[in-house]
Parts: sequence; structure tokens; C-alpha cells
Amino acid sequence: MFSLPVAPLVAYHMISNQLAEKKPAGKGKSMAESKTKSIRYQDAGVSIDEADRAVSSIRTMARKTFTKNVLTDIGSFGGGYALRGYREPVLVSSADGVGTKLKLAFLTGRHDTIGEDLVNHCVNDIAVQGAVPLFFLDYFAVGKLDANLAAKVISGIARGCKANGCALIGGETAEMPGFYAAGEYDLAGFIVGAVEKRRMLTGAKIRTGDVLIGLPSSGLHTNGYSLARKLLFEVAGHKPDTRLEKLEASVADELLKLHRSYLKPLRSLDDAGLLKGAAHITGGGITDNTPRILPKGLGARIDLGTWPVLPIFEILRKVGGIPEADWRRTFNLGIGMIFVVSARKLAEAGKILDKLKEPWYPIGAVIKARGERVVYE
Repeated sequence: MFSLPVAPLVAYHMISNQLAEKKPAGKGKSMAESKTKSIRYQDAGVSIDEADRAVSSIRTMARKTFTKNVLTDIGSFGGGYALRGYREPVLVSSADGVGTKLKLAFLTGRHDTIGEDLVNHCVNDIAVQGAVPLFFLDYFAVGKLDANLAAKVISGIARGCKANGCALIGGETAEMPGFYAAGEYDLAGFIVGAVEKRRMLTGAKIRTGDVLIGLPSSGLHTNGYSLARKLLFEVAGHKPDTRLEKLEASVADELLKLHRSYLKPLRSLDDAGLLKGAAHITGGGITDNTPRILPKGLGARIDLGTWPVLPIFEILRKVGGIPEADWRRTFNLGIGMIFVVSARKLAEAGKILDKLKEPWYPIGAVIKARGERVVYE
């Protein structure tokens, strides 16, 4: 197996083996006189030519995301990035995937946004610690490489990187015959960001009485899809193009809505010195993610009814008869990010978010822990 940054596992050279093929033994014939057959890499299911086509399109897309700090081009064995402008930099990294949301891409044949989901998810994960994204690497693995399909997937990654000011500096496209079902692939992302040590968001300054600001999600984002697919397609019997009364789009359109990036509003509040902590609401929902930023001994009170729960979540709950606690721990319920600010700074924070045209909701407050770290009232 071979690798190239943002390019295939398949290398730019041919591997061939000469394997002896036995003939029926004849009078006066020796094994040395037996015919041989040339076996090429493509005979094992790996196409170097298709890999070359994929590399060509990926290189073009990746270069458009480069910043002045990128020191290497696509095709190098490693990606070089110059870290400038920091006195005491802390590198913050994260790796993630998009879960079984990939199944929706396979089912619908829509592959151009799944990469953007991936980038935005990873950006949010490091942004909540105060980091600005620097560069991104992807891992795209498939049984049989299709350059056009790869280009669609990577185009979403490149678009997400560009929107977040992040360079797509490298990655791997792996063609592994027999490993994945026909038409399916796996996708993962790796991000690195930086923050001045003194400006890291650790949640250490959070106190009782601080306010929780919720920012809306666009939908499921990238979590809860195994349950959502089971409920909508198996239990309810819906099809991807089914249109439900409470949804403004088809089931497929709803489930493929982009995972939002919250980098801009987060950076705006942090730069203004207002942000004490931030929680990316992913798997585990508000229940499990909010405590991750709270100091020991503190909890969160979530005020029910303070934000609009998106219709898709109510539909899922009704179809599955999901217990309320499980429902809250599986889905984000319409809140994709929580900011923690001082109560006396709430109005100021609200003005900044309003200027960005970012909807926001005061959804609760920090309290002393009372057994469970998150309580709903």
C-alpha cells in the first residue's frame, strides 16, 4: 500500500509479478518451459490510472484552500505548515467522522456535501477550546476508486476548508478491493488548530449564575443517524423522497442538511472577551456535552421551551416512542452549540450575535451540581 497527501493509496508506479502457470506435463517438457502470466496491480482491483485522475482533480481543489503558511504542494510525502504569529502557541487537534450519515449519501447518490459536514464538525471541536483552524487532512477509503465520486466528496471538504480559513494540506485516498461494499466508502478528517496558551477556553472561569446561550442547529448534524434511519426507513417505511407534512423538505433533504460551523460567532464573542466556555453539541446531546466544559462541582440548568425544537426531532420521537432521556442524549434537539457568558455580559453578547445575524437563545444557567450535572426544568 502506498500513500500520497490528498491522493491515493495507489502509487505512481506499477507492481507486477511473474507467476508460473503449470501446463499439463508433456513428453520432453520441463517446468522451466512452462508459460508465465504477467499479473498487474489492476488485476488485483486497483487502478493506478483512476488514481491519477483522482489526484489531478484533488490537487486543483486543495490548492485553492492554501494559505501563505503552506510550504508544500500536493504530492509531497508530508504536508509542511509554518506556524507564525504566536508567542506561546498551543496546537489543538481532533479527528472525527460523519458516522452513518454516509449511508444517506450512498442511498441518494449525493456526495458533494458530506465532506463539508466533516470539516465543520472538526472545526467546531477545536474552536470550543479557543483554537483557530490551521490545516486539515482527510481519509477517503473505497473498495473500487471512481475519480468522479472522489472529486465530489473532496469538493465538499475543500469548500468547508475554504469557508473556515483552513488549508486542505494533505490526506489519503485508499483503494482497497474487497474491503468495502460496492458503492460505499469511509470518510474521516483530522484537523490542527492553534491558540495562544493564555487564551485557551478551558471553562475554568465559569461560575454559578453564568448564562447558557444556545445557537440553533440545522438538523441532526452528524449524530443519531443509526437510530434516525431505523425509525424513518424501517419502522415508518418512508423513502428518501417522502415528504412529511411538518418538514419543508423530503426526508433525504432533511437528513442531509449541513452540519453547521460555529467558528465565526464563537471567534467574535471570544475576541470581545465575553466567552467563558463553549460546548459543541454532538453525540450525547446537551445532556452529555455541556458538563464537559463545567468546573468540578458545577452543573447546568436547561430551561425547556426556550428554543424551538426542530420538527424532525419530534417526528423521530413520535415514530419510535423514544424515552425522553434517551431522546435528549441521542439528538441535539435544535441546539448545535452552547456558549457560556456572564449574566451581566449577556446583552453585549446578544448584540454581537445579532450583528452577525446569528439566532440565539438564553437556554439556561450554570448552577451548583445536584447529583446529575444537567437538569431540565
